[in-house]
Amino acid sequence: QVQLVESGGGLVQAGGSLRLSCAASGRTFYSYAMGWFRQAPGKEREFVAAIRYNGDTYYADSVKGRLTISRDNAKSAVYLQINTLKAEDTAVYYCAAAWSTAQALGTTGQVHYWGQGTQVTVSS
Repeated sequence: QVQLVESGGGLVQAGGSLRLSCAASGRTFYSYAMGWFRQAPGKEREFVAAIRYNGDTYYADSVKGRLTISRDNAKSAVYLQINTLKAEDTAVYYCAAAWSTAQALGTTGQVHYWGQGTQVTVSS
């Protein structure tokens, strides 16, 4: 069982940066691929980025180069750095855990555990 708690969301001006955090509980954190998804108003939840325990990453094409996922296995935490924020980044961001590779998490969207989400609002 893994519990995920996101933090770091808020209201940010366009062009700014934000770092989201996800704290995970559970002794087997290292064995899970961790990812971030987001859901904008009126849209379906979409994959953003994922990272495996060994540091392998996988990104959605739409965010490559602007968002960076990282993890600290010792702290059971995963992070999402968002730079040059745009209005279209406004969404609820969800942390996710899956017993898979980072790419599989991104391509299949099969998630074993979800966090409750954190709101990011970008003002222009």
